[in-house]
Amino acid sequence: MSEVVPALVLASGSPRRKAILGLLGLEFEVLPAPEHVEAPPESGEPPETFAVRTARAKADAVAEGRRSALVVGADTIVVIGGEILGKPAGPGEAAAMLRRLAGRENVVLTAVAVRGPDGIATSGIESTRVRFRGLSDPEIDAYVATGEPLDKAGAYGIQGYGAALVEGIEGCYFNVMGLPVVRLLSLLEEVGWAYEFPGRIRPLG
Repeated sequence: MSEVVPALVLASGSPRRKAILGLLGLEFEVLPAPEHVEAPPESGEPPETFAVRTARAKADAVAEGRRSALVVGADTIVVIGGEILGKPAGPGEAAAMLRRLAGRENVVLTAVAVRGPDGIATSGIESTRVRFRGLSDPEIDAYVATGEPLDKAGAYGIQGYGAALVEGIEGCYFNVMGLPVVRLLSLLEEVGWAYEFPGRIRPLG
């Protein structure tokens, strides 16, 4: 008798993460984690530790109500000069972030946490270097006026208008979007499930 494949649940309302899973042809449910699980960084907490902690908290919170599912949580942050840039509070903060990023390199970290239906959990983190071209104040103001930066870590989205800001990347493109594909598939295997074409999950072994 074949093993029942659990439901795949994305513990995020991010349109970018939904789009990436859609590209893989996977069937999945969207059940965003409660906002209260996204606590701010602790004093002196390294960015990598903060991102992994938050991704795990999201996956754990959703798994509490979906114990028979494969739950995926993720958290993306932008780091420059050792400082974490989260989502801007408004247009003014978005513009300030973009002025800091202009002409410099930043690091995008996405932590992914997976919790299986048997309670087995794992997590990992992906890092991508992103180089911005130089930007004038009018360009920054015009980009902010599109509204695109306001719901994104670091105040930019590489898959939208923000593509015009980026000079180059070193690492995983999907990581910058918010869900590193190869890292996710590796973590799924760690909890006993493998991706196969054309868009299915099967048990390992």
